[in-house]
Amino acid sequence: MYTEMEALSESIIKATEEICAAGKLSNGQILVVGCSTSEVCGSKIGTDSAPEIGKILVEAILSVLTPRGIYLAAQCCEHLNRAIIIERSAVLGHEIVNAVPAPKAGGSFATAAYAAFSDPVAVEAISADAGLDIGNTLIGMHLKRVAVPVRLSVKTIGAAPLVAARTRPKFIGGVRAVYNESLL
Repeated sequence: MYTEMEALSESIIKATEEICAAGKLSNGQILVVGCSTSEVCGSKIGTDSAPEIGKILVEAILSVLTPRGIYLAAQCCEHLNRAIIIERSAVLGHEIVNAVPAPKAGGSFATAAYAAFSDPVAVEAISADAGLDIGNTLIGMHLKRVAVPVRLSVKTIGAAPLVAARTRPKFIGGVRAVYNESLL
């Protein structure tokens, strides 16, 4: 029997595969994901945290990223100032902060990521290579400086709107500059 949870898992897997392709993500790069499980369930952001939904989504995303060597950066909710939960190996040299997310203080998605990672840490900010925003969580502050919107075939995760972005290097040098097309 096909369940709603299977549908959530399949939709986020497809979206994750699409953003990895669109962003040309490879080993060592970072995908930031902000997720309101309240919005996924059809409630207002921050009002109906759903730990089981967070766990399903994190597991599905990691099933795509881990074989590719891509790091997941899970954005916390407003109560932790949208800090990032990530594997320590992804942020060597960055200053970590002392925060452990919980469903009502950090969010169910970040809590699930913290539990799933082998050596999780929190950092205040990251410069990710691409991102998925599930439920209008405002991930833009955690993307590299030049973000490019990506239209995915998946428009929602549950009841939550899905927005995606990849990044690219800045153009510098003016009209005489020559650019590397593979970096676009």
